[in-house]
Amino acid sequence: MITNASSLTRRNLHQTFGLRFDPSDYFFDEWLSNAPNLTEAELQGLDRLTRNYTYLSQEEPPLEEIVKLVVVSPLLDLAGFYQFPFLVKAEVSTSIEVADEADAMAVQGRIDILVIQDSFWILAIESKPARLDVTAGIPQALTYLLRAPKLQTSCYGMVTNGREVLFLKCDRQQNVPQYTRSPTYRLIENTAERIQVLQGLKRIGAYISDLRSEAIA
Repeated sequence: MITNASSLTRRNLHQTFGLRFDPSDYFFDEWLSNAPNLTEAELQGLDRLTRNYTYLSQEEPPLEEIVKLVVVSPLLDLAGFYQFPFLVKAEVSTSIEVADEADAMAVQGRIDILVIQDSFWILAIESKPARLDVTAGIPQALTYLLRAPKLQTSCYGMVTNGREVLFLKCDRQQNVPQYTRSPTYRLIENTAERIQVLQGLKRIGAYISDLRSEAIA
């Protein structure tokens, strides 16, 4: 049986893969505690992103493709993901096969945007149209994180509907995969939270680069 990742719920992920929420993981409570200040150019870039989104949303809530162009792409640029040592890929096909005594199932999907460094996944991004709540993309993003390379014990995702952003962290160090999530950041309506989104993207790049260095060593 073939199932599309977009149709899964968090309950499905728990029942099928054993994935559970880990309330004891305080990663997102601490990750921005020592975040560096943004440069003036980066702050100006965030302001331009906000103006562009606000202008394009006057007639109707932007569709998913507009969210990718106006919000996701500028954020990746400001975070430095369009330059060495990172690579950005779009519409990455992925599949997870599950077999049990009764049946076999393949969960298939396409990651909207995947940032990688060598064989390490830096960030899997799921974008949604602005009319949807940002949390609607959580199950799909988690499904993709479960498919990250086995050499990674921790992997990260981002979900956005253009107006809001949240981050996910999935750990597979134990037999039972676990995840935690960040607060929901108001990207367009709150300047401080908009800055935190970009700081968070930069921190994720640094975390995975450090993990990669440790694995090589």
